[in-house]
Amino acid sequence: MKKQITTHSAQETKALAHTIALLLNEGSVIALSGDLGAGKTTFTQGLAKGLEIQKMVSSPTFTIMKMYSGRLKLTHIDAYRLEGLHQDLGFEELIGTQGVCVIEWPEYIKELLPQDYLEITLTRLDEDDRLIELIAHGDNYIQILEKLI
Repeated sequence: MKKQITTHSAQETKALAHTIALLLNEGSVIALSGDLGAGKTTFTQGLAKGLEIQKMVSSPTFTIMKMYSGRLKLTHIDAYRLEGLHQDLGFEELIGTQGVCVIEWPEYIKELLPQDYLEITLTRLDEDDRLIELIAHGDNYIQILEKLI
């Protein structure tokens, strides 16, 4: 199942992510794609708010991974720097096993994605507007998309 939603501000993007967070459960995985500046971190900040995380979420570009505690634990992975890296970093122990895992640039660790996950692509239309495409991989994520607008 696929759904497209256009947001018209960073606040609307965060609100959508917040709504999605309320529908997630233990072991949820989100593969988050988009060009630089498309709003991946903004989306993740809204998701964190919906998971009742108090700490400010920032991009894990230079650290590769950050973890936050809330209603569910949030593991935020930026796989951009992992392109072509062929060593075991232990991500398979985190992805889909505990809390919610958000993976930016998932194409670089595609082999670690579980069979069921929510694929989200953000496209910058202009300064404020974003086209957000959501693709459900698995029944649980289909149910989530059915509950959205």
